[in-house]
Amino acid sequence: MNKVLKSVCVYCGSRDGGEPAYALAAEETGAMLADNGWRLVYGAGDVGLMGRVANAVQKAGGATFGVIPVHLLDWEVGKRDLDTFIITETMHERKKVMIMNADAVVVLPGGAGSLDEFFEALTWRQLGLHNKPIILLNIDGFWDPLKTLLDHVVEQDFAGQNIIDFVQVAEDVPSLASLLRASLS
Repeated sequence: MNKVLKSVCVYCGSRDGGEPAYALAAEETGAMLADNGWRLVYGAGDVGLMGRVANAVQKAGGATFGVIPVHLLDWEVGKRDLDTFIITETMHERKKVMIMNADAVVVLPGGAGSLDEFFEALTWRQLGLHNKPIILLNIDGFWDPLKTLLDHVVEQDFAGQNIIDFVQVAEDVPSLASLLRASLS
């Protein structure tokens, strides 16, 4: 196994979603992280896109760091065969541990939980609590409505242009890898 140089926090769905491209992108993301020697930091679930990313990292010989709150151990099928497996009391603790142990944030397709994680990472960046890159993996335009919403928030003067500048967008996994290489080197 490669020595872990950097860690990438991946937020994504605990379901596979409605398009096969999402599952494929999750698996490709996991393999790409391992191939680059980057440790996966994620929500420690073994379901949906979360499980796919983690299993692909492990299959490719990469390192994993999972964080799950006690109340989701059964629901998200806590994946206990990770290199590091942390159980927290709350969702807030989970998010804090994840972002504090990562050098970059990547958001794959997902639901309310992924949006919550994205917005907390973005807000913390806006407030100067971290300076980590935040990258949306926009498979098949999944995040286009979110990009439109962020533009609207800025246009309506509820935030400055910097919130848009803090978010990078990759349309596929090779583009994601390029953005991460540029950010983490």
